[in-house]
Amino acid sequence: MGKPNNVLRTLSQYGIVIFLALLCAFFAWRTGGDFIKAGNIANVSRQIAINTILAVGLTFVIITAGIDLSVGSVLALAGVISMTFLRDGFSIGFVMLIPQLPMLFAIPLSAVVAGVIGSGCGAFSGLVVTRFRVAPFVATLAVMTIARGLAYVYTDGRPVSPLPPEVGDFGASDVPFLHVPSLVLIALLVVAVGHVILSRTNFGRHVYAIGGNEEAARLSGVNVNRVKLQVYALCGMLSGLSGMLLATRLASGDPKSGIMFELNAIAAVVLGGTSLMGGRGTVLGTLVGALVIGVLDNGLILLDVSAFYQMVAKGFVILAAVILDQLTRGK
Repeated sequence: MGKPNNVLRTLSQYGIVIFLALLCAFFAWRTGGDFIKAGNIANVSRQIAINTILAVGLTFVIITAGIDLSVGSVLALAGVISMTFLRDGFSIGFVMLIPQLPMLFAIPLSAVVAGVIGSGCGAFSGLVVTRFRVAPFVATLAVMTIARGLAYVYTDGRPVSPLPPEVGDFGASDVPFLHVPSLVLIALLVVAVGHVILSRTNFGRHVYAIGGNEEAARLSGVNVNRVKLQVYALCGMLSGLSGMLLATRLASGDPKSGIMFELNAIAAVVLGGTSLMGGRGTVLGTLVGALVIGVLDNGLILLDVSAFYQMVAKGFVILAAVILDQLTRGK
């Protein structure tokens, strides 16, 4: 009995990395090497960047045994507001508080604006969950609808465009000297910071404690409500940042952006080994999960597989990961 359990645990820890390697080898073979060409690798990395940032925030939430379905809608809301700020400056009514700035300053400030908007939405979700005892699924489902509606109201359903050419250049450019896409570098920095916070700080230990046993964490002195509120605010902040970055890549703030993004992000977290029951998971695992999702999408497109079958394949991969998680928990 012990040996099968050890095999399952090994698969749970390293199976996704092995699967990623096999997936890359398969697509490299089936596409005649097109999959591993430098241009395609750069394209895949850009596609994965946004989902990775969203998934890092969701990792914290899911480890606490919560969920956040609003990340795609918060992404859209933060994207349209930050792009309006970037293009027109910031005003309230007829009062101009911050005029239109040079792009060198406007782009970083728009990222701050997006982060603040996202963290506000996340904190609102956390408040509903902690103070009003609403289930995270229901609370974030409501915020998802509210944020999407506000994005449409704010833009009257139209994209925020045209934007200055520098905006699109930033979203598509490489970092000088490193030859790494700027979006990819930002995503890797988010992963690195998230990994340090989760694995090396008291806050990270409290996140794991709450997911493992919330009542035991409370009895040991952890301020459970405050940590949960911070976790949802963090997830919202990263959603807002993702919205700003996606808008720069598309050179447009679109209220329709981010639809169903929450599903890909949750899939990346689950594939990376984070348990939906809480108490277990890593940011580095989430990065591998995001890579699997991105490689699977890109490889199937290169093979000219129908989008309908792509959804089926992705669903089976996610289902296998969840079943493996249940087996390793002995359920």
